[in-house]
Amino acid sequence: MASNNTFLVNAPSLDIMTEFKCSSKPHKRIIFIGPPGSGKGTQSLIIKEKYGLCHLATGDILRAVVAAKTPLGIKIKENMEKGKVGPDDLVVEIMNEAMKKPSCENGFILDGFPRTLAQAQKLDEILEKQRTKIDKVLDFAIDDSILEERITGRWIHASSGRTYHTKFAPPKVHGVDDVTGEPLIQRKDDTAEVLKLRLEVFHRQTEPVIEYYKKKGVVAKIPAENPPNEVTAEVLKVLLS
Repeated sequence: MASNNTFLVNAPSLDIMTEFKCSSKPHKRIIFIGPPGSGKGTQSLIIKEKYGLCHLATGDILRAVVAAKTPLGIKIKENMEKGKVGPDDLVVEIMNEAMKKPSCENGFILDGFPRTLAQAQKLDEILEKQRTKIDKVLDFAIDDSILEERITGRWIHASSGRTYHTKFAPPKVHGVDDVTGEPLIQRKDDTAEVLKLRLEVFHRQTEPVIEYYKKKGVVAKIPAENPPNEVTAEVLKVLLS
C-alpha cells in the first residue's frame, strides 16, 4: 500500500487539490455529508472561499486517480460506475495523505468523506493521534424524490469544481463556465440509473455515519431542499454558532 501512497501524492492529476489554500487563521475541521445532489459540493466551495478553508472532495480526488488509468484507478472506476464507494482502507489512506498537505494544517472541509462507519472510525483514530477532532458535521438532508431533477441537470467546470444546473443555476452562456469561458461537462455518473444505485449505497452505508456523529453531539441538520442562498445562510449560522 505504501507504493500506492507515493503515487497518489505525486500524481500530476491530483493537482486539483493544490488550489485549495487555507489562510493562516485557525479554522474548524468540518464534514459536509449528504446524498448526491444535496448541494454539499456547492456549499463547500462557498464556505471554502469565504473562510479560506481547505476543501477536500473525495469524488474529485478519486476521479483524478481514475483519470491516471493505473490498475488502482481502474479498480476505483469499476466501483464508481456501480455507484459504490471504494474500499475503506484505500479511501482513508488517500484522504489521510490529502489532509497532510500544508494547506490543510489550519482546518478543512471534508466533502463526501467519510462515507462508511468504518471510514468515520478510522478518521477519528487519525485525528486523535494528531490531538484534534471533527468540530462539526453538517447533514444536508433532502428527500430522494427531489434529487433526480437536480442530478440529471447538473453541469460541472472540471478544473475549479464550480457547479451549474440547467434549471436552478444556469451559466450566463449555455455550456460554458461563467469565470473562464471554458466548456462545462456532465459527469457520467449524473444519470437517473446511477443515482438510484448511489442513493441505495448512501442509505445503507452513509446514513449510519450521521448517527455515529450524532452520538458525539456535533451534527447540525441542514434543510438542503431550500434555495441555495437560504442553505448558505443556514450553513453560516451553524458554523458561526
